[in-house]
Amino acid sequence: MLLYMSQSQEARQAPSLHSVSVAGAVVREDGRLLAIRRADNGTWELPGGVLELEETPEAGVAREVLEETGIQVEVDELTGVYKNTTRGIVALVFRCKPSGGEERTSDESTAVAWLTPDEVAERMSEVFAVRLLDALDGDGPYVRSHDGTHLLRR
Repeated sequence: MLLYMSQSQEARQAPSLHSVSVAGAVVREDGRLLAIRRADNGTWELPGGVLELEETPEAGVAREVLEETGIQVEVDELTGVYKNTTRGIVALVFRCKPSGGEERTSDESTAVAWLTPDEVAERMSEVFAVRLLDALDGDGPYVRSHDGTHLLRR
């Protein structure tokens, strides 16, 4: 009750709303990384999407990767939390291993490819490339914010 009463009227009336998404940093044994070219805007990104209310983050990652790429995965670990400060999206990224399936496109992807780390850096914007590269180094989980275009430096 004290916390509520100590908040300003403005803070109580304008709650902050966020969307939670999940993405898979799928790493093959040869070090190549799974990426999709999005159907809606043509950019290269990790496969992923909005976490559904009733599912765990790990189940959401496996579902999204399969839906967008045809690849089944085993989810290993959380490698980063990334916030788009402009759109209010918090993305949880998990390193995954492919466990079956075959690459295919979907309604959400026009291409599916296994990229080298150099190709990731070339094809993806910084805010998406860093998610895959963070998953490779094993020092995470990382917590980063961006404005939709550039990483925000601390």
